Amino acid sequence: MKLSFLNRNTEIKKIHNALKDKNPVLIILYGRRRCGKSTLLQHISKKSDIYFLADQRQSPLQREALSYEIERIIPHFSDVHYPSWDALLRNLNNQVKKNSSLILDEFPYLVQRSPELPSALQRFFDLPMEKNFHLIICGSSQRIMQGMVLDATAPLYGRAKEIMRITPLAPGWISKALSLNATEAIKAYAILGGVPRYWELAQDFTNIEDALKYLILDKDGILHDEPMRLLLDDMRSAAQPYSILTLIANGCHRLSEIAGRLGKPSNNLIRPLAMLMDLGYVRRELPFGESLKSTKRTLYKLSDPFLNFYFTFVLPNKSLLEMGLTEKVYKNLKGDIPKYISGIWEDLSRRSVPYLDINGIQWGPARRWGGSDKKNTPIEVDIVAESMDGKYVLIGEAKWTEKINISRLSVKLESYAARLPFVKGRKIVFAYWLKNITEEKFPYHVFTASDVLKCLK
Repeated sequence: MKLSFLNRNTEIKKIHNALKDKNPVLIILYGRRRCGKSTLLQHISKKSDIYFLADQRQSPLQREALSYEIERIIPHFSDVHYPSWDALLRNLNNQVKKNSSLILDEFPYLVQRSPELPSALQRFFDLPMEKNFHLIICGSSQRIMQGMVLDATAPLYGRAKEIMRITPLAPGWISKALSLNATEAIKAYAILGGVPRYWELAQDFTNIEDALKYLILDKDGILHDEPMRLLLDDMRSAAQPYSILTLIANGCHRLSEIAGRLGKPSNNLIRPLAMLMDLGYVRRELPFGESLKSTKRTLYKLSDPFLNFYFTFVLPNKSLLEMGLTEKVYKNLKGDIPKYISGIWEDLSRRSVPYLDINGIQWGPARRWGGSDKKNTPIEVDIVAESMDGKYVLIGEAKWTEKINISRLSVKLESYAARLPFVKGRKIVFAYWLKNITEEKFPYHVFTASDVLKCLK
């Protein structure tokens, strides 16, 4: 099953609509590797289209390889030597069937060997002549792709009909993808994240534990060195971002802490952290009720579950795993995985708040809150959100345990709520996100793994 097409209807529709244009258009797709970009392009391509997957050969060899691909559609196209991209594009335009598409996959590889290519494409699109083909370019290097289309100084800036970032799938799809019940699906998502190719690889195993051992922990596993490959797609050097991700995963969540461990001034880390956030690997977390301008309590967290799992469990055990001690490592970390999953469950629970019907009220985004009451007693609340009209405050707890006494939990939460500084003058709504419901009847808003996955699609 090609999981790349789960929830990709919007992207497919946008591409098809853009290609209906009578005038040739430029379409740009980008996003991290293994999210299904190439599969998507192959799915939408017609028989008259030219699909070319670039590699890291030198520019003349790239043009030669592309000319051979074009020859599948246009006889004898490769009989001609093309000394430049301008020459190849002009000849293609003269011979190709009108409204065909030229699809250049992994475009950043072409640009690395031919820095003049974006300017050649700009000249081609700007020349006052009839154009006969659409151009679709795609790449996994998000930094290079963004630079070519979002930077106002880039040659292709402002020329695209559609610019689409292909992101990992939402967690709600993993249950269908791997035929798992809701709690097992949360567990699988906490380890694999939302990358469809990772899910496809996991389909070959009877359970997520075996997939974890053979795909991630095993030194020869397909995903064992995946984080380094991801970073090298977008960074000139992976050493600093790799170190930052390692520190965040192991408890350094403040900029000052990360800088101190690396022995660098905090200002030197602002740019690499911003890049990791742009890539979707790191997020900035603020306490409820505070903004970037008003707080110094900003925390940095790993936003991608796969990377979070890798840097939490795999990297610290790299030496043992390189010795082939996969089973030993798995037995050692097995007991810590439930606590890790509970953290992912908290994140998913917060994400679900705006999409759930809680007391018939429309809620804004949920955050965590931690602080002290008037007596300086520390309080931590997993889930806090404000209603869109500002009249209500949602106070919630997320628990990933087999059994929970919700009555006792509610007493604790209500005690906290009475001492929170931001609830004055507003009505409080309580809610609970639980792995399992152990009480048959209760006057509470309770949501399970199934409820959360249904709304996060």
